[in-house]
Amino acid sequence: MKKYSRRSLVSAGLVSGILMPGLVSAATRVITPSGTEGPFYPDQLPLDTDNDLVKLGADGKSAAGQVFHLMGRVMNKAGKPYPGFILEIWQCDANGVYLHSGDARRSRYDENFQGFGTTITSKNGEYRFRTITPVSYPGRTPHIHYKIKAPNRREFTSQLYLAGHPQNDRDFLYRRLGNSSAQKAASVALIPAVELEKGAVKGTFDIVLS
Repeated sequence: MKKYSRRSLVSAGLVSGILMPGLVSAATRVITPSGTEGPFYPDQLPLDTDNDLVKLGADGKSAAGQVFHLMGRVMNKAGKPYPGFILEIWQCDANGVYLHSGDARRSRYDENFQGFGTTITSKNGEYRFRTITPVSYPGRTPHIHYKIKAPNRREFTSQLYLAGHPQNDRDFLYRRLGNSSAQKAASVALIPAVELEKGAVKGTFDIVLS
């Protein structure tokens, strides 16, 4: 599976000021709130665990759903990047089903969706995933789970939400974040990504660790 390089990001015009260190002051950065892992961390990882969750295997079939290019940086509040950190994401498919044997609707799972992906942050702390825009399922607003691992550091686990989604305020975990600054720090805004592929969206989500 293809890994997205910094060169490919530059050629697509995606490494912009928002991804570069030093352009946002430490005073305006908010520590990204942690969150629950939830019950559906894959109990059996897929054979393919790269950063493209839409294309699974070499048969050319794509997962159902809108393609979402998720990118950003992992850093501290001062803007210092964290290179070499392992970043994992997992989410339900376009039918609202997880890659987990305990999901009661597992028989409806989209077998073309990877469901779980991982990447390693670059020397500038940058990461990127190609996945699908998360969807809601009974009881939850759309979200993506993620976990960060690094030597000699405690694992950081949280959930990423879609900024302004109408179901956010009814979601118990989103409401548990409390104030608006924490909710904003846990959310990503989506914009069209027609320069990448037809019908796709993209969003920049910087993860600020304490």
